[in-house]
Amino acid sequence: MTGATGASANTPGLCRNCGATGVRGRCSACGSARIVSHPELFDLSIAHIDCDAFYAAIEKRDDPSLRDRPVIVGGGRRGVVSTACYIARISGVRSAMPMFKALAACPDAVVIRPNMEKYAAVGRQVRQRMLDLTPLVEPLSIDEAFLDLTGTQGVHHASPAQTLARFARDIERDLAITVSIGLAPNKFLAKIASDLDKPRGFAVIGAAESARFLADKPVTIIPGIGPAMAKKLAAQGFRLIADIQRADRSTLARAHGEYGLRLYEMAHGRDTRRVDPDSERKSVSAETTFEEDICDVRPLQVHLWRLCEKVSARMKTAGLAGQTVTLKLKGADFTARTRAARLADPTQLADRLFVAGRQLLEREATGTRFRLIGIGLSDLTGEDGADPADLADPDLTRRMGAERAVDRVREKFGRDMVQRGIAFRARPKRDAGDD
Repeated sequence: MTGATGASANTPGLCRNCGATGVRGRCSACGSARIVSHPELFDLSIAHIDCDAFYAAIEKRDDPSLRDRPVIVGGGRRGVVSTACYIARISGVRSAMPMFKALAACPDAVVIRPNMEKYAAVGRQVRQRMLDLTPLVEPLSIDEAFLDLTGTQGVHHASPAQTLARFARDIERDLAITVSIGLAPNKFLAKIASDLDKPRGFAVIGAAESARFLADKPVTIIPGIGPAMAKKLAAQGFRLIADIQRADRSTLARAHGEYGLRLYEMAHGRDTRRVDPDSERKSVSAETTFEEDICDVRPLQVHLWRLCEKVSARMKTAGLAGQTVTLKLKGADFTARTRAARLADPTQLADRLFVAGRQLLEREATGTRFRLIGIGLSDLTGEDGADPADLADPDLTRRMGAERAVDRVREKFGRDMVQRGIAFRARPKRDAGDD
């Protein structure tokens, strides 16, 4: 494995600064030391690209006064950290950390409320540039994706490694954010590699070294192994990847079925999953943590409406519709409740999502104090055929037209230009921790 260093001094490399190849040590063309060298560098074509501290990077880009300051993007004191810049991470701040813990670790941090519309717009720019490299782009989130650049040499007149290095330079120059790249023979290794050299990283894990590289890593590095599975494997003597590597393949198959065979293959650095541009997104959701616990249904509905609008906007942007509505509530004692309802047909409208979510909420809001509410849509399909006319709800067509009209006004003048009345009723303190 190597990032900018680590390969043999005799292994030619690629200058990430100017793109020169055949480089050993410092680049003779531009003087840069940002060299990636690896024996398999110019033979590999599966990549994982991950934007560095994405939300915080955009905020720093848009406000240069934040450049040298610790920045946390997240909610209020009872919310969670969405993203922390690398300066804040030095103090121990991490994504998903409760905000009060983050501020205790880094009291000088500048806390910024998430602006998902802005981040989504930049994410779409990055995604389009990925698609300019290859049609085989499998998004994982707003700021990361797998790419398969097999066979693109003729199009780009460069190896995948050269194309990826140029992509990183272009993103930094044109969008003023940075990315980290992992290059490997498969998705499993590429995702691990992209995290090895952050930020502004370019790391390579080759097929020949993969089993040796993985041996001392915990089994939790394998996709799908959460705390419960890790505990089960530990009870069987599998704590490190090396433990699985030493196991008999048939033993793993008997103990864990098909998944046991997958564990064996991945422990040896093998992954047959293809980069799938049509990989289905399973759900779209949003949630918020309150500054103070709420038991009254009216302010809960205010928060619910705002979240429905966020989910609806994301659905419309992605060209998706969903048929199952899921309400999430978390009590003051951190006990979580989820309630779901299936619609007669798919929707992408905030209005229909809110009506269904409100019915679920009213059954649960019986005096319990809640610290969090969330709403989501699953069973996703394309937007064609969504929200047909409903004889049981003759007013739906009018409400659909009104919502679409509001969307057009907001697209032209901004989201704050038009608000539904419920958004102003019993306006509570600032939301915290929106997804």
